Amino acid sequence: MSTGAAAPAAGLPAPARSSRWTTELRREDDALDAVAAEWDDLVTRCGAATFFQSAAWQCSWWRQYGTPGALLVVLVRRDGRLVGAGAFHRRGGPFGGLTGLGAGLIDFTDVLLDDDCADRAAAEFAAALPLTRPWHSLELREVRPEAAVQRVFEQWHGRRRRFTDSLCQYLPAAPMDQLLKRVPGRTAQRSRVKLRKIAESGVEVRATAPQEVPQALEGLLRLHFLQWQERGVTPEHRTERFRRHLTESTVGLVATGRAAVHRFWLEGELVAVDLVLLCPSFSGLYLYGAHPELRERLDIAGLLFGAALDETLGAGIPVISLLRGQEPYKQRWRPDQLPNQRLLFGPRGAAPAAAARSGAVRARRAAVHLLDTRAPRLKEALAARRRD
Repeated sequence: MSTGAAAPAAGLPAPARSSRWTTELRREDDALDAVAAEWDDLVTRCGAATFFQSAAWQCSWWRQYGTPGALLVVLVRRDGRLVGAGAFHRRGGPFGGLTGLGAGLIDFTDVLLDDDCADRAAAEFAAALPLTRPWHSLELREVRPEAAVQRVFEQWHGRRRRFTDSLCQYLPAAPMDQLLKRVPGRTAQRSRVKLRKIAESGVEVRATAPQEVPQALEGLLRLHFLQWQERGVTPEHRTERFRRHLTESTVGLVATGRAAVHRFWLEGELVAVDLVLLCPSFSGLYLYGAHPELRERLDIAGLLFGAALDETLGAGIPVISLLRGQEPYKQRWRPDQLPNQRLLFGPRGAAPAAAARSGAVRARRAAVHLLDTRAPRLKEALAARRRD
């Protein structure tokens, strides 16, 4: 007697094999390193993934900034293949919970979902999130509207809240002449003069190979400190752990084509270094350093933006992001504005921790709005007092 499955009747299609879905929660400190190869393979199958979701960035950040024993990695597999993944940091305190990796060093937080089965993977991911107790919560900052985790948010059956977060700005990746059509005539004319001066200056732009990245980043940080020494550099950028994280993650990103480091030479001197991050949907100039004396000779913003734009166009990427912030040099291009979001997940039923965090977010937003609306009046009052 045969013990195999019965063959389908003649002329009928074989029944479709159902997929086997599994989820796993890993809490070892080396969990990200253990799945790094699978993780990066999934990055290539997740159209929403940014450079900050690469294994190089996530693993490096955890090594330098993570708290031992506080890592949670959620893995979703379909027939053994990784189709969903996300890494979170467990924080302490009375209203402790989960947050994304990266803190203030990243512009975009997300998870990874395979595009071929994103909805089902999101449902499995949501079901695996360990938010079962009333004091549990998950807070994700800087989430793009197109992020993969938005699918998880929609599949979440517990309490959830969405708030506006930092403003990000974007430009189409188009030749400079086309971008200049976005700005008023006089501004465009001044920009053309500045760009012509850059072209005639003799500045040489050199791409950096992976093995040269550590040396290039030493130059970037040195020029970054020099550039901001009189205006106050971001304190974290001066730390050894940031240097290690930036170097380790960038080496990996450059090696996999997810970043480019440019060095700018003028008359034999290194005058600027930038770090441009790349993903299929957009690029972004993440960090740079420029000698302060260069500002007296050339338009630094135009120089760096031009190199980032060339890199973006060469890679066939359709959009260049100006990342977070509304600095004046960004506004000259009249960029399209799209705010990030802050997502809060809580368990079903009463969730005091999630409610408290939601209330804290609303209070901070109200305080920022009040400051934004009153600051101009305060400035006017102070100016009037000085005149008197």
